[in-house]
Amino acid sequence: MNRRFLIAGAMFGLTAVILGAFAAHGLKGAISAESLNSFETGVRFQMYHAFLLLILGGYNFLSPKNINWIFYLICSGILLFSGSIYLLSTGTIFSINFKPIALLTPLGGSLLIIGWIILLLNFIKLKKK
Repeated sequence: MNRRFLIAGAMFGLTAVILGAFAAHGLKGAISAESLNSFETGVRFQMYHAFLLLILGGYNFLSPKNINWIFYLICSGILLFSGSIYLLSTGTIFSINFKPIALLTPLGGSLLIIGWIILLLNFIKLKKK
């Protein structure tokens, strides 16, 4: 078991539920339907990756080097991808132009993709053994 994966997965899952409830009850009508849809996309991706962290936290099949890379890529990816979407979606509420951070969204998505690629390569190596 990997405690930090389990803690991170639980924290990201908890905040995804809170933010999802906030979107459904607090943001409806306060932001456009398009922005609400984007916000919900951020919540959905955060929850998917929270589950991934919880699953990986229960197994010990990855090398310490790879597990570190995957952990930091997934956590950073969630923060950049979902976090930037949350800010971009709610900018009108706060009267703040978050558009300058828009490039963080694809950067975060790229980090998530790289984490999945490293995981896939590790699974391919498992098959060869």
